[in-house]
Amino acid sequence: MDVSLSVWVLTVVGLCALIAADFFIGGRKPHEVSIKEAGIWTIVWIVLAALFGAGLFVFGTPAASGEFFAGYVTEKSLSVDNLFVFVLIMAKFAVPAAYQQRVLMVGVLIALVLRAVFIAMGAALISTFSWIFFVFGAFLIWTAWKLIQEARGGESEEEYEENRFLKLVERRFPSTDRYHGTRLTIVENGRRLITPMLIVMLAIGTTDVLFALDSIPAIFGLTQDPYIVFTANAFALMGLRQLYFLIGGLLKKLVHLAYGLSVILGFIGVKLVLHALHEAGVHVPEVSIAFSLTVIGAVLLITTVSSLYASRRIAAEEPVAVVEATAKGSTEPARAAGEDAGDVSGDEADRPSLRS
Repeated sequence: MDVSLSVWVLTVVGLCALIAADFFIGGRKPHEVSIKEAGIWTIVWIVLAALFGAGLFVFGTPAASGEFFAGYVTEKSLSVDNLFVFVLIMAKFAVPAAYQQRVLMVGVLIALVLRAVFIAMGAALISTFSWIFFVFGAFLIWTAWKLIQEARGGESEEEYEENRFLKLVERRFPSTDRYHGTRLTIVENGRRLITPMLIVMLAIGTTDVLFALDSIPAIFGLTQDPYIVFTANAFALMGLRQLYFLIGGLLKKLVHLAYGLSVILGFIGVKLVLHALHEAGVHVPEVSIAFSLTVIGAVLLITTVSSLYASRRIAAEEPVAVVEATAKGSTEPARAAGEDAGDVSGDEADRPSLRS
């Protein structure tokens, strides 16, 4: 789709206006975000994305509209994986609940700017080197396989490890050890210090770079139009803050998410390889955008349903396991229990008190 410079400018200005409205209406005053508020804003951002896609259909082309929706759904599903890490970051930095939405808002803006740089680099590579599709495709297939291996092995990130950039910032700039509202810096004893609020914002924004390494090639596998790639990423990211508060408690129930994302990434990787072969003159079938959107939607639906079913089954089995463990424990000889109790009582006479 041929997009003029004026359309690019109007789009960026419009996105900035939406972000400003989001901030002044719901994000300027620090507060704990309720499920109702998060749900309303999530619907608002989804409706805005749908209206934008409809606008592409009317004023652009049906193909452009289909590519946008496929890219948006893909980026939105991949962004859910970001939320797992965001939860770990919030816990590591002990961000108060009232300040979490401010952290996410600024962090997502940083992520959006960094993704714009990645998109520009990706578009430049595609226009210069046609073989880059082979690289993107192979990388996505490898990422999909790695996701499956991690899911089968039960590997998960239980702690957040700061990246090199954050460690450099903390070494070069002195910081406080507590929050001062939403302030990013303070002056203490004549010294300018950064607060944990600034550090956690940088953590959210820069960590997204790791996710962009697979999400950007994935969306380029659906469309090579930089305008659609950028807008799909923008709408997917801008609703991420509200999604964090809406489904934060449900994240642990999405036990099959890694499998679903691996199927999506693997499918797009194969699509990219087929496209690269087609560009090289090899007669291979190309995957249409309609088929891609159908596959992505079906995978997400099956993943969600199977995850909720598996989570419900696990929750139902836990009380049974507790009862069995309790019954097994109650069969231990009472004499042993008495001896243990006696030993503890005797030891406690010489044990220093832990109470202050």
